[in-house]
Amino acid sequence: MAARQDSMERRTLWIVLALNIGLAVAFFATGAFGDSSALIANGLDNLSDSFVYAISLFALSRSAKWKRGAANVSGGLLILFAAGILYDAWRRYIGGSDPLGTIMIAMALIAAAINAVCVWLLAKLKNPNVNIRAANTFSYNDFAANLGIVVAGGLVAWLGTNWPDLVVGVIVAGIAAWGGIDILRDAHGEHHKAVHTDK
Repeated sequence: MAARQDSMERRTLWIVLALNIGLAVAFFATGAFGDSSALIANGLDNLSDSFVYAISLFALSRSAKWKRGAANVSGGLLILFAAGILYDAWRRYIGGSDPLGTIMIAMALIAAAINAVCVWLLAKLKNPNVNIRAANTFSYNDFAANLGIVVAGGLVAWLGTNWPDLVVGVIVAGIAAWGGIDILRDAHGEHHKAVHTDK
């Protein structure tokens, strides 16, 4: 039964990993073309997620201690990513940018559909371990961020200004930082449960 669960989790993580790599490439391309901080922020987010899924796959067949360690790395990467997004938003605020609202909306809608698939796949797994729960956090965060980009893209197109794009970039950073903290708390809780079980 455990082997079957591991196999299902492995297959699901591979699919989600491939989808996130594809999304990262698409976000970077459209972000560069559309001069959008929010799109590039989401590209970095999906790239960060991809690294984390790869770590989770590596830890999947290993001990609970390995899995907690992988989750800690996941949380730390999300917080690091958030700092990078804040830097990019600040750079664009100082240097100026001219985002394309229609590109932002189109890419965000495509990404939201793909993230919805990721959420659905991960939700099908029973008794998820700490890394699968981390993957769920990423997918929900990404979905929320995509909806924010749709709103920002509409405002950019309507108002002809870049501030909604920068605001969403900062919000994405905040969501990522909160998600990272949540994952670290979850891993810390798993550690305490393991300590009490050993006693």
